[in-house]
Amino acid sequence: MSEKIYNVAIIGSGPAGLTAAIYAARANLNPVLISGIMEGGQLMITSEVENFPGFPEGIIGPELINKMKEQAKRFETEFISDDVISVDFKSYPKKININGRTILAKALIIATGATARWIGLESEKKLQGKGVSACATCDGFFFKGKEIVVVGGGDTAMEEATFLTKFASKVSLIHRRDQFRASKIMVKRAENNPKIEFILDTVVEDILDINQGKVTGVKLKNVKTGEIYEKTCQGVFMAIGHEPSTKIFKGHLKLDKDGYILLKDRTFTSINGVFAAGDVTDKVYRQGITAAGMGCMAAIDAERYLEAREDLLND
Repeated sequence: MSEKIYNVAIIGSGPAGLTAAIYAARANLNPVLISGIMEGGQLMITSEVENFPGFPEGIIGPELINKMKEQAKRFETEFISDDVISVDFKSYPKKININGRTILAKALIIATGATARWIGLESEKKLQGKGVSACATCDGFFFKGKEIVVVGGGDTAMEEATFLTKFASKVSLIHRRDQFRASKIMVKRAENNPKIEFILDTVVEDILDINQGKVTGVKLKNVKTGEIYEKTCQGVFMAIGHEPSTKIFKGHLKLDKDGYILLKDRTFTSINGVFAAGDVTDKVYRQGITAAGMGCMAAIDAERYLEAREDLLND
């Protein structure tokens, strides 16, 4: 018996991948979604989502992901909970190798996302969603009238700090060096904002307070003097960059210097029949709703790609 060939395979189970699955399944493409061991993407560590349309009272991140998954299942998307080990885009059909199995697909949608870079503190991990965040656009609203710390020295840090002044009473931008990587115009904008103060030559040693289950402050260290002291705050935002999940695609697809998948047009990658959606290709917006929108686009692009090659659907 010949091995099954899927019309569409989707790698990734965040908003982009799940939305792509919903649209592909409704188009009778019978997609398979390879979710990975860690399902759901960054929304799985988001406590409250208040900016996703359709949920006026807000919704917990994992609950939103579960609702999307149930919707995809309703239209008979097949799910595989495993990690992709390697891919082969030169062959037809495309080959996706997981543990002990090869998935064959006529079209592929990559929605593996990106992860925020973190300092690596235990307190940082335990307080994520409880005052520690890596997305000002997502969580800034929850810090009205509060004091916030932003960690970073690039354009993203300046942009996040400036944005957060719309809500916070004060924003302290902490950077380990005495000069910023950010562009001069972004630094100047932050300098001219009366709510922002710079704390340079300084690193975050710890985030307080795990025992209280919320952020009450940070322990800081001046890297030049060695002085260690505590600073009161109610929120900590990491702005030290994101890492796209594209290591297995290096050498198979065109990536930019930061590792994000480059698109020729819409959701088309450098390889025919391979599409990309969400944070794996988007370094600007990084929102659940934009990822979901791109997932829809990728599914429609894949459907039209297959329709244009009817011999693939009928072989």
